[in-house]
Amino acid sequence: MILIKNARLNTMAGIEDKLGFIATKEGKIEAVGTKLNQSDYQDYHVIDADGAILTPGLVDPHCHIGIMEEGIQFEGNDTNEMTNPVYPELRGLDSVYPHDRAFSYTASSGVTSVVTGPGSANVIGGTFTALKTVGKTVDEMVFKEEVCMKMALGENPKRVYSNQKKAPSTRMASAAIMREWLMKARDYYNDLKAYENKEEGANKPTFDMKLHSLMRVFDGMKVKIHAHRSDDIMTAIRISKEFGLDASIDHATEAYLIPDAVKESGFPMILGPTLGYSSKYELIHRSFKSAKILEDYNIPFAIMTDHPVITLDATLVQAALFVKEGLSRKKALEALTIDAAKINGIEDRVGSLEVGKDADIVIWDGDIFDIMTRPKMVMIDGKIVHEKQGV
Repeated sequence: MILIKNARLNTMAGIEDKLGFIATKEGKIEAVGTKLNQSDYQDYHVIDADGAILTPGLVDPHCHIGIMEEGIQFEGNDTNEMTNPVYPELRGLDSVYPHDRAFSYTASSGVTSVVTGPGSANVIGGTFTALKTVGKTVDEMVFKEEVCMKMALGENPKRVYSNQKKAPSTRMASAAIMREWLMKARDYYNDLKAYENKEEGANKPTFDMKLHSLMRVFDGMKVKIHAHRSDDIMTAIRISKEFGLDASIDHATEAYLIPDAVKESGFPMILGPTLGYSSKYELIHRSFKSAKILEDYNIPFAIMTDHPVITLDATLVQAALFVKEGLSRKKALEALTIDAAKINGIEDRVGSLEVGKDADIVIWDGDIFDIMTRPKMVMIDGKIVHEKQGV
């Protein structure tokens, strides 16, 4: 049981930059507010934040930590199964190595939750998983085994399979393959539901592992669609509407070039990575002005690193550069916490400081968007996992 007092609270749930306290018990947030009666917490370990900024642990909404391991190549890279463009039955969870060295500096940099999973070589690539960034086994780190189904458009699938002399080698083929398998999965889903509901004449469909996994997008599973260019973003929107998918558009590099269409679509964007250089053609219009434009149009979005493209310890550096180009500080912090959680459907556990949620908490040693700022203390599930001397 821990009580943190004299903290400048930024809860992402109604309290913004106000002095207050937060109490944790059994890994959950027990109380949070601006009026403390310390006699209620006699047996608690007390931490005086001395006026420092306190936020929820940061949430990365799209990365490949533990799957594309740092400091190792083929042996530790399980990001893409590049033998078939359609693999909905794959689970990122089954490739996570919890001793990837990236986890240690990720937790100590204030990122306490990640959504990690397959890459973008396949049109349909399998499911992402939600993890805490500390633990000796993936089973103790995971808090949602399958968050969403990963799909991809654009350069990556066409490059991978054109090199193998098979489809897709064009954007047309990628879209066609995505539609084909969604149609098959929808028919499989409808047949299975008819059988389960004992409808007259309904027969149980022959089990198909690909379709059995993919059909879940018609039963509420979220979808991530990798799309950088504006044409790919519009194709992702078009297909998502056609099949009624609960989708986010991930990367969304050129979304700021078509804000009216993106706004009208209603789909959230997960923006990034933007730090670094344009390593391929579809990144040439990347811009740190993009987030401000999405904010101006009131388009829901989060900010991703795509680790290891940008390592997770640079999460705040990237965000600070968006702020430098006009993104509001409030929206930047939301994009790194509650909005990142909401878009992935994990906001019941993480992303804000509210009673009953996981006690993932960071106390910072300065302005959160100053690149010199570091965490003074990081807590995950109510346990202190990083502490700077002097806290």
